[in-house]
Amino acid sequence: MEYSNPFDAPQGRFFILENAAKQFSLWPENCALPAGWQVVCEPAVPEICNSWLNANWTNLQPVSFVREGEAK
Repeated sequence: MEYSNPFDAPQGRFFILENAAKQFSLWPENCALPAGWQVVCEPAVPEICNSWLNANWTNLQPVSFVREGEAK
């Protein structure tokens, strides 16, 4: 099956991006990178990306919601 949306392609390869609020996003490797986001992991299959996110993104709140010195 051909996927017209690159975000839905199960065989696709994705960057892991991070923004200033310390939030992450999977981004298809064949799409232009969005402004304000930095690459933290080179393209990989979704399973590897999701494993990385599960291990490294433990707080879903943007940093602006977390008070200084307080970890949630």
